[in-house]
Amino acid sequence: MEYSFWWTIFPYICGAILIVGTFYRFIFRGKSWFAPSTEIFEKKWLRFGSVIFHYGIIFAFIGHIMGILIPIEVYEAIGIHEHLYHFGAIAGGGIAGLMVVVGLVVMLIRKFSFPKVRVHTTFGDYFTIVLLLIVAAIGTYMTLIYSYTVVAYEYRLTIGPWFRSLFTFRPLSELMLGIPTIFKVHVVLSFLLFASIPFTQLVHMFSFPIRYPSRAPQQYRSRNGYDKR
Repeated sequence: MEYSFWWTIFPYICGAILIVGTFYRFIFRGKSWFAPSTEIFEKKWLRFGSVIFHYGIIFAFIGHIMGILIPIEVYEAIGIHEHLYHFGAIAGGGIAGLMVVVGLVVMLIRKFSFPKVRVHTTFGDYFTIVLLLIVAAIGTYMTLIYSYTVVAYEYRLTIGPWFRSLFTFRPLSELMLGIPTIFKVHVVLSFLLFASIPFTQLVHMFSFPIRYPSRAPQQYRSRNGYDKR
């Protein structure tokens, strides 16, 4: 069951939900394609948490591309061997993971601590932050703790080739059967996160704000003490 579902069928189910759901929302529910800001209700926590999270997730995304999509043979060909690669992965990946975790924790505390922010927070917002936090926390644990205390697992020989094989529609599912359980949980939850994108505010990640630098600024004015004259 594990061989035929989690590493052969489940990724394609999540991928189909991601693609079909995203196109459906864009075409038929275009007005919901946004991530409304609650900055007007609270700024300090949002600025810190959001900024550190977004920078961390960008670095983490780049790190996953380098570790999963780029074959190990490429690194060996340019002289980057196992020890050097893992040193960079632990240092860079660990910092990026901590940034993501800290940013998410700050934003989660913010939603609970400020009533006006909490009122405007939906179930989807909580689901997104909690699932992202679990995925990021597991990834950070694997990078900073598991690699030192248990084993420095070489995922580029198993998870990497398996993930790339999904794009050829010939998944090498057998490569995933012997990997540590913590890695399996991380992969499965990551695919679940991808599948949830069309139904949450995460969908805004597909929007490139090319007009943002030239658009007119938004102005907010308080009603308290406002003179209508």
